[in-house]
Amino acid sequence: MTAIATGVFKQLVASKQSGLGVKASAAGAQLFRRVTSTIDLKKTSYTSKEIRPSQQRSDMRHGVLSVDGTITGELSVGTYQNFMGSVLRNAWAATTPITGASLTIAGTLGAYTITGTGFITGGLKIGDVIQLSVGTLNVNNIGKNLLITGLTATVITVATVNGSAMTAEGPITGCTITVMGKKCWIPTSGQTRDYWTIEHNFADIAQSEQFRDCVFGDMNIKLPATGMATVDFPVKGINMDSSTAAYFTTPAAASTGAILAAVNGAVYVQGVAVGYITSFDISVKGNMTTPGGVVGANVEPDIFPGAFDITGSATVLFANNTMRDYFVNETEVSLSAVFTTNNLASAGFIAITLPRVKFSGASKDDGEKGLSMTMPFTALENINGGAAVNTTDTTIIIQDSAAV
Repeated sequence: MTAIATGVFKQLVASKQSGLGVKASAAGAQLFRRVTSTIDLKKTSYTSKEIRPSQQRSDMRHGVLSVDGTITGELSVGTYQNFMGSVLRNAWAATTPITGASLTIAGTLGAYTITGTGFITGGLKIGDVIQLSVGTLNVNNIGKNLLITGLTATVITVATVNGSAMTAEGPITGCTITVMGKKCWIPTSGQTRDYWTIEHNFADIAQSEQFRDCVFGDMNIKLPATGMATVDFPVKGINMDSSTAAYFTTPAAASTGAILAAVNGAVYVQGVAVGYITSFDISVKGNMTTPGGVVGANVEPDIFPGAFDITGSATVLFANNTMRDYFVNETEVSLSAVFTTNNLASAGFIAITLPRVKFSGASKDDGEKGLSMTMPFTALENINGGAAVNTTDTTIIIQDSAAV
């Protein structure tokens, strides 16, 4: 009996190429977790339009080759950072910790203040998730994920991501402020253009398909009120090779980062916690295009990036006029969302910040239930951000606590 390929034996392996047309080395790659990966070779086709005495079609030809499909996964820390970097056309970067700081902690739950100096010049931004350490800080103030909701050169306003309390104290000398993990955002210049070789290795039937010159141009993140957070990466590529053995012979192990669920985390609009958002989706589209074929070749010469469109939608329980009036008054707001792997104060997380958002609707449903509004939004470049202010000049920033 002939063996049939099964999904659990299929392996998804990928490696970044050195450039267009240069297949990634067989020696370097990584295994990736997935829910599905539907990448496949595609071809256009052309059918003859001749009218013949037989009144039948006489010919059909294959046209331009392409690679197309989507990698779908459950969003987890440290797993998809390289795909995300390719989508955002930038490398992930760490922020140098602020050391030797003298800090005073005050305030109340959801709006604690950390007073000191040099916060903006030290590279902190609104939307960053930080932790405090060293010095003689109270144990309630050490190692907690703190989302920055407000920032000046001398005062950081934070919320504890898991809602736990901090202890007023200070000044405490010799403290360290660490922006956890790394961040990635759409840069204003020096954008990268990454190409990948992606392999589907069907180990149970001794078949391998290697998709060359693939680009990650889009990303869709979905955070339902219940269930796991998910991420989709639509893929475009130029061609495919095949073999009867795995091409990537010694791929690195897949990430072991924990999966995120939207119930663990918080969403802040204009620096204020919104506890009645029931779902939250973000779509990043890089508007990748191909010329549709060139004379004398059956493959595309390249895949070309376009300008970014970043949109999303939030479903909000209709509790007051605040969210609705952001739409009615065309108010530009900031939006920060942090989702964690569990409810511990130091849990792994992915944070997403959209510094400048406009809502384009606030449609309410009806029925024998709590009423909700569907609020689509568009994220725009934060043109007032920059190195010397408390926000970044970009449309989206992603922070992953496990990024390396």
